[in-house]
Amino acid sequence: MKAAIQNYHARMQRILEYIDLHLDDDLNLDVLSSVAAFSKFHFHRQFLATFGLSFHRYFQLARMKRASYQLAYRYAQSVTDIAMDAGYDAPDAFARAFRQRFGQSPSSFRKSPDWEAWRAAFGPLDNARSKLMQRTFTPDDVTIREVASTPVAIMEHRGDPAMIGATIRSFITWRKATGLTPKTSPTFNVFHSDPHATPRSEYRMDLCVGTNQLLEPDDGLVKAGVIPGGRCAVLHVVGYTDNLEPAVLYLYRDWLPASGEETRDFPIYCQRLSFFPEVPEHEAVAELFLPLK
Repeated sequence: MKAAIQNYHARMQRILEYIDLHLDDDLNLDVLSSVAAFSKFHFHRQFLATFGLSFHRYFQLARMKRASYQLAYRYAQSVTDIAMDAGYDAPDAFARAFRQRFGQSPSSFRKSPDWEAWRAAFGPLDNARSKLMQRTFTPDDVTIREVASTPVAIMEHRGDPAMIGATIRSFITWRKATGLTPKTSPTFNVFHSDPHATPRSEYRMDLCVGTNQLLEPDDGLVKAGVIPGGRCAVLHVVGYTDNLEPAVLYLYRDWLPASGEETRDFPIYCQRLSFFPEVPEHEAVAELFLPLK
């Protein structure tokens, strides 16, 4: 019975991954039901029963999430192009749908996003994905590496984790101005705080880019620092890397006690290896580094 359930869930998982890969296509009941070899006469009810929303709404939310990322972080794309990518024939239809979901026009969101409304709008999408995407890791997923010290430029986020999007926007703008793109310079996040154990106003996370470039002393936006070298337990994470909490929990709750290792005095951090929306969300890659003695 357990094997049958796992097989059923794997077929459903294939559907979500297929949707992520084909956000530019006109997906319909026939296409999606055939991906997992379900009858089209029952597929709609199966999807709704499994994920808590219809596949039409899931598809619309996934498209709209990509559009919101493009608006917030990819300034070179016009609103018209983003609307077309999201499946709308005209910018005004896209603007109406966007305003209905986020309470802002696309242009207003691009200028000054309301991140609280943004997070609330994607609650159903996050809940749907969490139904089958409970991450399971094993000791084989963890390697111990000797990591070299990395000079970095640091932009600090201090305060409500829900507002991290605003800091990311500033970070991207600064990187573009300095030419330190993700293709040429590694990207790191250093997690100083546990969001579940820290008051929202006191949350701390650093956005970092690896660079030997001298920083202007009066820049004000970033400061120079170093991610220290040494032994690290490294967990490779693929897919939906905007939430690394399950991977962090595995390292602390399961891997560390069983390993006999001791942590050293530097926070857990990650390196972002590929990014949504440049790749589909289930193909985004990050590596978590737990510093060891």
